[in-house]
Amino acid sequence: MRVAVAGGAGFVGSHLCDALLARGDEVVVLDDLCTGDEANLRAASDSPRFSFVHCDVSAPLPEVGALGAVMHLASPASPPAYLALPLETLAVGSEGTRRLLELAEANSARFVLASTSEVYGDPEVHPQPEGYWGRVNPIGPRSVYDESKRFAEALTMAHRRARSADVGIARIFNTYGPRLAPGDGRVVSNFVCQALRGEPLTVYGDGHQTRSFCYVADMVRGLLALLDRDVSGPVNLGNPYELTMLELAQRVLEATGSDSVIEHRALPVDDPTRRRPDISLAADVLDWRPEVDFDEGLGATIDYFSHSR
Repeated sequence: MRVAVAGGAGFVGSHLCDALLARGDEVVVLDDLCTGDEANLRAASDSPRFSFVHCDVSAPLPEVGALGAVMHLASPASPPAYLALPLETLAVGSEGTRRLLELAEANSARFVLASTSEVYGDPEVHPQPEGYWGRVNPIGPRSVYDESKRFAEALTMAHRRARSADVGIARIFNTYGPRLAPGDGRVVSNFVCQALRGEPLTVYGDGHQTRSFCYVADMVRGLLALLDRDVSGPVNLGNPYELTMLELAQRVLEATGSDSVIEHRALPVDDPTRRRPDISLAADVLDWRPEVDFDEGLGATIDYFSHSR
């Protein structure tokens, strides 16, 4: 089918484009490149079934032709990016979601929203199931991202109820792999780049806060499974493999052979203490589970950054 991927020049979006093309779909990327990078689409752009439209999905959309699906991954996703672009982040979660939903409805196409584990905020329930409503500070600095995604979910489900829109919502947990942008604030790329440069690894707070890390190829398989099934969700997509930040830093130091030291800094406002997905729903309705071992994925990520310096 012909699939529009909003945010297709981003980290996860570009891998998704590659996977869609590999299975025979046609791909139209909609991206304003505010955080994405056309270099991520170098392989995809060699395909005759690929096209790129430079546009802001929060503004009126250009004509893109008939579509079978619309996948909404457009948004700054790392803390430095969405803190630098707070109004743009809120706009793409609200007006951008509305425009993309209407694009899908006009084509009788399936709509898939890439939401986030950030809708759970700093959770009091661990691991986090989809039925947990979350604990989010609605006016804190992180709220521009958290609340934009929560609103995007609400709008998506409203279109499903009011207009019978064919929708699916994925709640994406921490994802890592090649094409992460160096210095974009995501912890795996931060640690890997710092270790390769021999710089101190910056651990915020005491380092005992946890995250769960899913390799990007597994994440893309989950998104495709949601695209292809009649499941509205929301569905958690992530790897339950949980590490403290200190454990992650040590794993990166061991894998890179770096002599870097660990340097502690103040914990950011509203930084979640623990984060791990309950993926029993994804296993049940999507027949999906992560397959890539963390150390294998970390090795591929380190190799990518080693050759891109």
